[in-house]
Amino acid sequence: MTNQIEKFKTIAAATTSFFKDRGSKFLGYSFPIQNIDDVKAKLNEVKKEHPKATHHCFAYRIGVDGLSFRASDDGEPSGSAGRPILGQIDSAGFTNVLVVIVRYYGGTMLGVPGLINAYKTATAEALHLTIPIEKWICQRMEISFDYNAMSEVLYLLKQNEAEIIKQELQLFCSIIADIPKVNADTCAAQILKIRGTTIQPLANK
Repeated sequence: MTNQIEKFKTIAAATTSFFKDRGSKFLGYSFPIQNIDDVKAKLNEVKKEHPKATHHCFAYRIGVDGLSFRASDDGEPSGSAGRPILGQIDSAGFTNVLVVIVRYYGGTMLGVPGLINAYKTATAEALHLTIPIEKWICQRMEISFDYNAMSEVLYLLKQNEAEIIKQELQLFCSIIADIPKVNADTCAAQILKIRGTTIQPLANK
């Protein structure tokens, strides 16, 4: 029996939330993400949508090891925005998630406790509206094969719950697929039994 983690918990799609406290408006945005480039792109989208907002605070966690994360207060008092946002992501057990909270200042200072509550509440609501999903932890593989072997290769990938990322199906074919790690060795062995077929691991993006 193994304690190796085989799946991780994330969100299926983006959501939005709204919270108001003493005139200040807090708009929450949650996004499923894969990497830092996704973080930059989504953050830029929100900033373009709300160019006049007072603050664009955010937090994210990426990867099953939990080591890639960041929490930004974006000008709010230290620890009053980013940490509460990240805390809600972690409380929900999510990874590969970004939450951005947009604040429009309403004229009344909320103080650090008020800010912590506001950012925490806006994040909790955005995440509450999501659909939690579990995804396999995968190994990315590149498979090369003759066109005649295509149906057999595709069948084996489907049987092993692989996700095709990229494919070139011509006279000589190539597929890049994410194969659940729990199935990766078995799937690779099955594919290598097909004549003229090669498979090699790639770095996961």
